[in-house]
Amino acid sequence: MAKKTLRVSKIKDGTVIDHITRGHALNVIKILGINGRSGGIITIAMNVPSQKLGVKDIVKIEGRELKPEEVDKIALIAPHATINIIRNYRVVEKQRVKLPQIIHGIVRCTNPTCISNSENEPVKSVFYIESEEPLKLRCHYCGTIVEKEDILKQF
Repeated sequence: MAKKTLRVSKIKDGTVIDHITRGHALNVIKILGINGRSGGIITIAMNVPSQKLGVKDIVKIEGRELKPEEVDKIALIAPHATINIIRNYRVVEKQRVKLPQIIHGIVRCTNPTCISNSENEPVKSVFYIESEEPLKLRCHYCGTIVEKEDILKQF
């Protein structure tokens, strides 16, 4: 039997985002507005073996718990991710991200003439999930389909 090794150290307090789709850890960091200059310790593990996904990415953020809207953004690019809240080295809360059926104000429509892009109208974007895998969102106002690649460019 192969010896298991701990590749990433435990954190005392903060958030562990596990089961991130392979290659998307840096996108998660970008979504969360983390640039590495704020002083908090961030651990990024990419291409880690996973029984569930084959290979996954992991992000550990010390001293920060995520807001619900941040979790919704992560669900758009990493639909299998789990969010673990850590306090005093223990997991006190664990949740799977879940794509909301209606997405309000998180993503911009790629159609430049859509009313949700008008500076003169107080309209927030609204999207419906057309498909989760591959991710496709349909704009409530103009019907434009927005795909995962379009969303990644916005963060």
